[in-house]
Amino acid sequence: MKSITRTITRRGALQAAAAMTTGAVAGCATATSAGPRTKTLFTVAGTTIPIAGSEIAFPVRRIYCIGRNYAAHSREMGSDPSREPPFFFQKPTDAIQNVAPGQVADHPYPTLTKNYHYEVELVAAIGKGGREIAIERALDHVLAYTVGLDMTRRDLQRAMGDEKKPWEIGKSFDRSAPLGPLSLASATGHFTQGAIWLKVNGQIKQSANLDQMIWSVAEQVSRLSAAFELMPGDIIYSGTPENVGPVVRGDLIECHIDGLPEISVRIA
Repeated sequence: MKSITRTITRRGALQAAAAMTTGAVAGCATATSAGPRTKTLFTVAGTTIPIAGSEIAFPVRRIYCIGRNYAAHSREMGSDPSREPPFFFQKPTDAIQNVAPGQVADHPYPTLTKNYHYEVELVAAIGKGGREIAIERALDHVLAYTVGLDMTRRDLQRAMGDEKKPWEIGKSFDRSAPLGPLSLASATGHFTQGAIWLKVNGQIKQSANLDQMIWSVAEQVSRLSAAFELMPGDIIYSGTPENVGPVVRGDLIECHIDGLPEISVRIA
């Protein structure tokens, strides 16, 4: 515990982000340089992710997701991975559902869909922000990692895609981003290879290696920082392997990445 606390203390940016998030959502008085102290109209709950082995939580600012980042998955979604540059979309922070390792969390089957899909992914948490980050320095900005699910209302996503409309309705809904507690990179190292798999009701559905990513975590951080200023509190869903597929109520999903705690959810 002491070593984790010391590690996070050295990451002053993370604590600053936590303090900023707490102040912004607590509904307490805030001062502005241009006028008197004001109060927020109502309280909006902040989103945090537990840090494994610690009482300190990671405050979430933005959730970035890369699309079609494994070649076989890109092909099964109708794209050519040899020609397509990386692209990203975002989920709202309230998409997060924290899942404790060793437990099975109930995950609600969402409204409006009849084709609800799983996608297991490595998730990277940013502890130090920046713009135009060079690839060789990109992993210095990654504080921690975890296992995540990018749950998708596939029928709605495809319908919007066919109409050339944004497909947030298929990706960016409540609790569409279940994930486990964060493991500090200072303890685990960075994840460039290792098995990633997902089971449904005990049967392997997705199975690959992290080294099969088209764009590595370092490249994703670098590319994102060219388009956005990355900040402490950002997280990145780094893409899913092939064989995504549907689940129904009662199904048990188990997710694994070598070196990280597994997570399990049951569709409720």
